[in-house]
Amino acid sequence: MTSWSAAAVGATVAESLLALTGRVPQTRGPASRAHVENAAAPGSATGGVRWLLRLEGLAFFAMAVAAYAQLDAGWGFFAALFLLPDLSFLAYLAGPRMGAAAYNAMHSWAGPLGLLATGMLAAPELTAVALVWCAHIGFDRALGYGLKYAAGFAQTHLGRLGRADPW
Repeated sequence: MTSWSAAAVGATVAESLLALTGRVPQTRGPASRAHVENAAAPGSATGGVRWLLRLEGLAFFAMAVAAYAQLDAGWGFFAALFLLPDLSFLAYLAGPRMGAAAYNAMHSWAGPLGLLATGMLAAPELTAVALVWCAHIGFDRALGYGLKYAAGFAQTHLGRLGRADPW
């Protein structure tokens, strides 16, 4: 074995050990950049936790749709509002930090749950809007679209969106 291949084997073993611990080496060059880009962002869920959060989103979607069906508010209204939170994508035209902030404001549970409480206590017409909003967020989470990091649209709390680069 030449010294070059021994060094390569040593680097591969070290990278494998770091990958197991969730740490990514801070090296330079095109190969290391691809490795870093495909790694989970710090703070993002991986493995079984990621799947549990996605399943939770699916359950929330099903609950919101079932509750909406009990209101008899009309499915045309549901369809018209369902994709409305995704208009927050337009904020990405102002840059990734602004886009992530707008997306997260429209895709966190605080807004729809606050609106749901208001609808149940004081303004029943808001209940249908809140349930559609909850269904949208649950659907997105079930598909793996989590809250965004300012690093870019593909970096979410549920992990990186899209296929990993095989190279």
